Formats: sequence, C-alpha cells, structure tokens
Amino acid sequence: MRFATLILALAALGACMPEGGEDDTASACGADALQPLVGTQVEEHDFADGTRIIPPGTAVTMDFRADRLNVETDEGGTITRIYCG
Repeated sequence: MRFATLILALAALGACMPEGGEDDTASACGADALQPLVGTQVEEHDFADGTRIIPPGTAVTMDFRADRLNVETDEGGTITRIYCG
C-alpha cells in the first residue's frame, strides 16, 4: 500500500514539471546564447534593460520571470552565472 502511494505521489509531481525542461527557459531570455560570457568582466558588456546584475550578497526577489536575464558575479565583477528567472 505504501509503495503504491509513493508511486502515485511521484507521478503527480512529474505532472507538475514544465514541458520542455530547463533548456526552453534558458532560451526565453537569451541566457543560453550568453554562456560564453561566463568568466569575463561584467562591465565589459552592455546587457539589455531589465537585466539583473547580482553581486554576491545581493538580495533579489524570488518571483520567476522566464523573460528576465540574471547575471551573477563574484566580488571582482567576474560573471559566474547567467540564467533566466
């Protein structure tokens, strides 16, 4: 009985996953095309209006917007991560 309940719960969780996966999300804001910028200095680039530049320790909202580009940097301004959200 417990095994059947576990299987049903996992199936229900799987139904909650967005179709297409993470790759579709990364292309919604253009993050996939910008991955070569990781490791470069953030000030060397002109990002679109609305891009969030996120230095370490910066508080950001947790609302998800697939069209918003996020650029995380380290203390020295080097880009460490580029993603949508």
